[in-house]
Amino acid sequence: MAFGKSHRDPYATSVGHLIAQTQHNSLFFAEKATFAGVQTEDWGQFMHICDIINTAHDGPKDAVKALKKRISKNYNHKEIQLTLSLIDMCVQNCGPSFQSLIVKKEFVKDSLVKLLNPRYTLPLHIQNRILNFIKTWSQGFPGGVDVSEVKEVYLDLLKKGVRFPPTEIEAETAGLEISSDPPASVPTAPALPSVIAPKNSTITLVPEQIGKLHSELDMVKMNVRVMSAILMENVPGSENREDIELLQV
Repeated sequence: MAFGKSHRDPYATSVGHLIAQTQHNSLFFAEKATFAGVQTEDWGQFMHICDIINTAHDGPKDAVKALKKRISKNYNHKEIQLTLSLIDMCVQNCGPSFQSLIVKKEFVKDSLVKLLNPRYTLPLHIQNRILNFIKTWSQGFPGGVDVSEVKEVYLDLLKKGVRFPPTEIEAETAGLEISSDPPASVPTAPALPSVIAPKNSTITLVPEQIGKLHSELDMVKMNVRVMSAILMENVPGSENREDIELLQV
């Protein structure tokens, strides 16, 4: 079921208005740097949106349209993060009517995947959350939801070299395997006396700095893969205008 073309504003519907209202509030706090750190998801409002989606006749369709509009060409990381939290809650609390729309290419590829473009400069944890959505959804839902389109997007990204983070279940399984086979204890080497290093010596980074560098390198690799994928999809002379705009960073 496609969303269908309509000139009606997605925010004009009852559920669309709530989605817009929720995100506009977050935008206000995001613009106020001193308050951005304390702004959190309004779970009560999110659950109210889920209730409307489940009870209104066009609730699922109106909600997906509003969510698509909210993240389309949106450079506000806070808004995107809150919208992803809302999407996650809706997927978990709404039925097959909503789930079958959120896993369509029209939303997954045309909205979520485009956010991975380097132009949006999303932090790695938000990029990984989007990739985790795609991977998890491709594995199916109870209730006979058709996930063929999101699975196609997932496999296509894999072929292009995009690395997906482990799902929560995979991470928990890996953690159990590690804990069940603890490494052998290694004797601790005696502490060496501190030595003043010469000016031209190699600088030793602390674990936090090394972790940050690895995170930034992973983000660069991800951006290169996404940009390469966009270039491969566009045929010279018939390029997609939106893709060309995204590549002009």
